[in-house]
Formats: sequence, C-alpha cells, structure tokens
Amino acid sequence: MNAEAALAVIRTSPLSGVFVTLLAYKLAVLFNRRCHGHPLSNPVLIGVLLLLAWLLLTGTSYHDYMKGGQFIQMLLGPATVALAVPLYSNLSRLKRAAGPLAISIGLGGLCGIASAVGLAMLFGLPHEVVMSFTTRAVTTPIAMSVSQGVGGIPELSAMFVILSGIFGAVIVKPLFSLMGLADDMVLGVATGVSAHGIGTARVFQLSETAGAFSGLAMGLNGLLTAVLVPLLAPLLH
Repeated sequence: MNAEAALAVIRTSPLSGVFVTLLAYKLAVLFNRRCHGHPLSNPVLIGVLLLLAWLLLTGTSYHDYMKGGQFIQMLLGPATVALAVPLYSNLSRLKRAAGPLAISIGLGGLCGIASAVGLAMLFGLPHEVVMSFTTRAVTTPIAMSVSQGVGGIPELSAMFVILSGIFGAVIVKPLFSLMGLADDMVLGVATGVSAHGIGTARVFQLSETAGAFSGLAMGLNGLLTAVLVPLLAPLLH
C-alpha cells in the first residue's frame, strides 16, 4: 500500500475521528495546564484549532471525520444529564432561589434567541442561516435537532454553538472580575444560559457550585429554546 492509499484509509476510518479528537483534547488540556489555566488556553478552543489543522493538513472532509466523531458526540447527552449530580448537593440553595432563577433563565434564553436572530437579520443573512442562529446558546444535540426542524442548517448551528461556547468560556471569568461580581450562583447561571456545555466545563474549574448552577441553566435554557424556536420560526419568514 502506497502513502496516498494509506492516507485515504486514515481519512475515512471511523477510528481516526475518535483517536484524533481524543488526542487533540489531551494535548489541549496539557497546554492549558502549562499556561496555568489562562482563559485563552481554553482546552476546547485549542482542541478545535488542533482538529482544524489536522483536517486541513490531511484533506479530510467533515463528513469523513464525523464517521468517528459522531461516537463522541453521542456522549454529550449523558454528560449533560450527569450535571444533575453536583446540583443535588446545592438543592437547598436551589429551592431558596427558585423564583429568581426561573425568571433569570427565561429572560436570558429569550435575549439569547432575540439577539442572535436580530444580528443575523441586521446583516442580511439568508433565512437558513438566520434559523441556524436561533439555537446558538444551547447544547449541540438540541441545537442541531431544533435547527433542522425549523429550516436551519444543523452543521452550521453546531458551529455557532461551539463558537458561542468557546467565546463564553474565554470571557466569563475576566468579565465577572471586571464587573466586581463574585457570587458563584450568578456566575453559573449566566454562563449556562449563554455558553452551554463548554462554558459549564470552564466554570466547573472555578467552582463546583458555579458548575452545578451552570448545568441547571444550560438544561432549562435548552428546553426553553426547543419549545420557543419552533413557535417563533413562522414569524421570521
């Protein structure tokens, strides 16, 4: 087998997608530790850049990569459900703040949808792209499913979700420090509503309480988006 044939096998093998994804994330985590957790060294950001470099260097298409990448994507659902475990340890605090939390998450979810759609329409983007933007603040499985149902492009929605999550994970701590905010619950809710799983993973590094409330906000915002977007979609034509 010559080099070109071997490369073709590597491109199309499902194991390549799994191996390269895990390797990229492992290297990204090591880099983040070497940088002492600097926001710009976020493991997801670095991991994505490493994956993009590999795809470009080997000429691997997204379709071929996802033959293996889809197996890792399937773990997003169970991982999201597992976030309920740390939340249980904060159950008493959750009960005391149930009302304000519900209002904050509801308004945050609405603002996320409205701002994304508003900006997309302001720049005159095609309707399919506008609809893809509507789910940018929720987890990838929900975003792709809802986007497909309302006429968006699932793959584009996934990209918007990842970019939103990376941006939120990078900016959340410096922004809260700049604003003089120190409440872990506030940090968690704000991150979960705007930066979903990627942001949640980041604030878990800062505080388990913040991570727990971020997971709650992410889940409820996902549910809210899954209900609201299909209802609002006909108004965006």
